Amino acid sequence: MSNLFFIASKTIGMAARAETWLLVVLAFVFLALWRGRIGFAKSLIFIAFAATLALTIYPLGSALIAPLESQYPSQPAVDHVDFIIVLGGDEDLAPYRRWGGLQLNTAGERFVEGLALARRFPQAKLVYTGGTSGLGGNSGHDDPSAMMVQAWVDLGVAPERIVVESASRNTAENAAMTRDLVKPSAEGVRLLVTSAAHMPRAMRSFERAGWVGLVAWPVDYRSGRSPWVAEWALDAHLQELNSALREYVGLLAYQLAGH
Repeated sequence: MSNLFFIASKTIGMAARAETWLLVVLAFVFLALWRGRIGFAKSLIFIAFAATLALTIYPLGSALIAPLESQYPSQPAVDHVDFIIVLGGDEDLAPYRRWGGLQLNTAGERFVEGLALARRFPQAKLVYTGGTSGLGGNSGHDDPSAMMVQAWVDLGVAPERIVVESASRNTAENAAMTRDLVKPSAEGVRLLVTSAAHMPRAMRSFERAGWVGLVAWPVDYRSGRSPWVAEWALDAHLQELNSALREYVGLLAYQLAGH
């Protein structure tokens, strides 16, 4: 069942992307032209052009992602921490596998904040959770953890403080497999570090898996700009919109699946 949910979540995730729907519209354009429905094809072309232009000029995804990012406070007050749990997803594995070293993507704040918190709370264990999450299989699934752990050690974190869970492929598995590895007691404080937009789904997944004493520590904020201030940046706006769509669809899918 977990494999079925994993495959379904990745498939639905690909569908919940703006460029997927743009391609669907273009496919209907070709179908309409093939069937001689010129007027309908023109209407679809206009819709595709208008949507692409609007997304190029305005950061519409910022308005969608802001409600997700505002559900938990930034840097809440904590005096004592037992575990700092950093969710994977901030690794850029292709260049790492080719060149080695530390390779981070746009969610790299997870790694940085995990290191900062480890220095702020020297008694706390630093937990990394996450394996390879692509549909192509789990070949080399420990690459993310190997890269992250080596970088943390190189930057001064004692190896004995680091706990690694390298088999999980999604947030639900992060929660369950890390719980089985750490076996947290009913007492203590556990910081959960992940991207702010992903935090609502992560917190619900961990709580559903039986975690207690969790404190959300969101990072990697994407919202803040007005969605009506013009700027020419299709790539950035598309990434924001896709991040928001992925999280909304993910929340619904996890709710329906009981995760």
